[in-house]
Amino acid sequence: MTDPEWTLLEPLLPPPGNTTGKGGRPEKWSRRLVMDAIFYLVRGGIAWAQLPHDFPPAKTVYDIYQRWTKAGAWQRIHDCLRDRARVRAGRKSQPTAAVIDSQTVRGADTVAAATAGYDAGKKIKGRKRHIATDTLGLLLAVVVTPASIQDRDAAHRLLAAVRTRFATVSLVFADGGYTGRLVVWAKTVLVLTIQIVKRSDAATGFEVLPRRWVIERSFGWLVKHRRCVRDYETRPDHHEAVVYIAAIHHTLTRRLARDSGPTT
Repeated sequence: MTDPEWTLLEPLLPPPGNTTGKGGRPEKWSRRLVMDAIFYLVRGGIAWAQLPHDFPPAKTVYDIYQRWTKAGAWQRIHDCLRDRARVRAGRKSQPTAAVIDSQTVRGADTVAAATAGYDAGKKIKGRKRHIATDTLGLLLAVVVTPASIQDRDAAHRLLAAVRTRFATVSLVFADGGYTGRLVVWAKTVLVLTIQIVKRSDAATGFEVLPRRWVIERSFGWLVKHRRCVRDYETRPDHHEAVVYIAAIHHTLTRRLARDSGPTT
């Protein structure tokens, strides 16, 4: 990380386990070095045991990552930075519209069989990540399921998460895979209007679709991190954490640090 990026992140990290000499050991390793190690692993797609010796011990980094994942720290850090990015872009911190879609990811042999499935449409065995973004492409919510789960079924959890976190969202853009009872359920239960953006019947080849291109770009941002190209996580919540970490690293801290200009 650069100095401006660390300046953004440091105040958002969970408090140390030992701040007054009680309640556990003092932290031995620099938090900046730990964050660099986690970003390095997610960007490079390496195994934990393959972290270079320039970083703290792999077990120490993994234990911190796991502890912060369990505490929901990655989502809180991401959400704070996302709100700042929206304000910096001239938007209100709370969005009023969202875009939803899914992406199937092939699972490695480290993925538990009970949490994986087969996507017959994509012919891929692994997991599926369902995400919601705002109209800037910034992440609002993520749900990880076995790849065998249909988009419409997983969208119930995804839209419920969006409604819980953002009372201001009233409109959701989606593709044709979300048509049917989900539209009625979202309207009556969550008071969300789902607008289906369909591909033109006359179109041939690639076509840029209104609103939907935003979330496709977000998936493109995520797969710049090799840990997101293939699923290596033993647990779905760890996969969700990796998605948030990738968004923090690529989409938010770099953008905010760049827009803030040089520090004095």
